[in-house]
Amino acid sequence: MLVIIVAVITQGFRVPAELRGNFSTPLLTINNGVFQAIGVISFAFVCHHNSLLIYGSLKKPTLDRFALVTHYSTSISMIACLTMALAGFLAFGSKTAGNVLNNFPPSNPLVNLARLAFGLNMLSTLPLECFVCREVLTLYFFPHQAFDTKRHFWLTTSLVVAAVALSLMLCDLGAVFELIGATSACALAYILPPLCYLRLSSRSWRWLPAVACVVFGVAVLAVSLVLAVGKLFSGGEGKSCDWD
Repeated sequence: MLVIIVAVITQGFRVPAELRGNFSTPLLTINNGVFQAIGVISFAFVCHHNSLLIYGSLKKPTLDRFALVTHYSTSISMIACLTMALAGFLAFGSKTAGNVLNNFPPSNPLVNLARLAFGLNMLSTLPLECFVCREVLTLYFFPHQAFDTKRHFWLTTSLVVAAVALSLMLCDLGAVFELIGATSACALAYILPPLCYLRLSSRSWRWLPAVACVVFGVAVLAVSLVLAVGKLFSGGEGKSCDWD
């Protein structure tokens, strides 16, 4: 992440003028891209599915230590994402791509190093996400069955092959971020937690913020999903690869 941030900050203002966009009034105010941005930001901070794994990996797992780790890691992530997002937006304006590294020419060595770091980050993240998905599938479809090596192998292989196939079909992960942010990220961040609270708690004034959060999440999910799918079918970024 540090390599990517340094590359975007230091190289963003060195790109040719034709690669830069403008800063129009709709771009600097509320527009239809706000909902997609909320989905992408939510996706960047969604880690609910890894909470039990992180809690269990602590040397002394307590709620106070878990809260400390959560707050520090989330704050560091927020600062890193905000720094990279602002640097990319100020450099490219209206031409900022979903994956800001795609705004840079392929001949920039530092940006190519950042692309390599980004790929290694995705490579190291995939096993963790695959583990969670595999555990959920196993517990849901085979709740009372003993561990099966063949089932374990085929589930893992299927998940990895599906992820690799999708990555080979798209050259811009911005489209993937928008789709996942519009669906799973919104559900995990804004819909399911307050619904659990409403189901487990007694009726009180605290229900109002929970209901408002659910309504907000459903609205963001619906609007951003429609915009993301429409963007793909209309030939937007991420639909096809240009190998020339």
